Amino acid sequence: MISFKSIFSRIIFLHVIAIVITAIFMPLVLYWFLKSAANDLHEQAMRDQADLVGHYLMLGPDGNWKLDLPPALQDLYSQAYGRYAYAVLDSSGRVLFSSLKEQGAVFPRDLRSPEVAFLHARQGTASISGVSTPKRVGDQTVWIEVGEDLAHRDVIIDDIVADFFKRVGWIILPILLVLLAIDIIIFRRALRPLLSASEKAREINPKRTDVRLSPQDIPSEILPLVAAVNQALDRLAAGFQVQREFTADAAHELRTPLTILRTRIDTIMDRTAAKALHKDIDGMARVVSQLLDIAELESFSIDPAEKADLRAICAELAEFAAPLALAQGKSIALSGTEKPVWINGNAEMLARAIRNLVENAINHSPPHTTVEIVVEENGTVRVLDEGPGIKDSEREFIFRRFWRRDRQRAGGAGLGLSIVARIAEAHAALVKVENRPTGGASFSLHFAPSRAANSE
Repeated sequence: MISFKSIFSRIIFLHVIAIVITAIFMPLVLYWFLKSAANDLHEQAMRDQADLVGHYLMLGPDGNWKLDLPPALQDLYSQAYGRYAYAVLDSSGRVLFSSLKEQGAVFPRDLRSPEVAFLHARQGTASISGVSTPKRVGDQTVWIEVGEDLAHRDVIIDDIVADFFKRVGWIILPILLVLLAIDIIIFRRALRPLLSASEKAREINPKRTDVRLSPQDIPSEILPLVAAVNQALDRLAAGFQVQREFTADAAHELRTPLTILRTRIDTIMDRTAAKALHKDIDGMARVVSQLLDIAELESFSIDPAEKADLRAICAELAEFAAPLALAQGKSIALSGTEKPVWINGNAEMLARAIRNLVENAINHSPPHTTVEIVVEENGTVRVLDEGPGIKDSEREFIFRRFWRRDRQRAGGAGLGLSIVARIAEAHAALVKVENRPTGGASFSLHFAPSRAANSE
């Protein structure tokens, strides 16, 4: 098939094909309808005339046939008029009456069928078309032949045209509908590359900056736009890459000064001041660690074959977070199923997500309370605390980066829950936050269980 780079040329070409096809087939269809209408009218007229001749045919008491046509019919079948002819034949084929000069049959090969027969014959240069109709009178049957010279059919053109339009008028609407359907197919075919490019563009997001629009099959009018979009995406991807590299480099560079600062603080004689400074440094170190997590998550993808045990991850986290909770006068509890809960995912990233939820719960719980980690067999992990809970107006903001309820409060940068949301998205998990009836918040991660792993 011819390939056009111009969408205009493509549409024009396809329209020309449709018009050519229509121009070829439409006259054929119309001719068939016209011919059919003319033949039907001719055959009906011949039958009516045969019946009319038969109306004046009588069988006398002496057994002889009589035909007494009125003057009007005699003129119609006269040799001078030359358009119509009739003949009456008995069962033996003998001509009883005839309007022909030689008093012969109109159709010499008439088989005298018991049904109405439509016949054709040639008389010299004339082409005769008509009918042979049986007529039974008493116990005898005769056949009435009526024919018309086809060279004189122009006199019924008005009747043909009138009947023709009545018969084909109903086809106008279907033809228009067919042409409309053809136009729709043509435009859809011509615009298919644009629709494909639009579908591809929907895949582009801050986490999929590698997607580009393919210039293949794109019309020449749209090609500059596609090229400009791809160039813009290249610049956007480069900007994201610079941002990720800056975040990772800055976090790495901050680790060394923090380590040096921690060592020097240990030399301070005032232990109260040293303890306060250590607390600030620990908060800064946590922010740096979260920045590194964010930089790593920007390019993170899960191996489909990778699996992790949620129960084992939560058990290790409970053991890891216990000293942090005890230092603040709080406790950690692990409950739920004791069986392995396998899901498709990366164990290290899952641990980071759940750890952020646990640390967030510890930091927002009052002293002498318990942070509970619940692992369910259906692949759900819940982290429950006894803190102030989450206001309804804040639930749509808490998973945004750098969002904090109290910006005057030290010890956090508002990155923990955004990391949780990103890891959950990478694992196709659902994150929910609810307030507990007894007070406090419930953060839950809902994963799809790995059937293959759980069946082993």
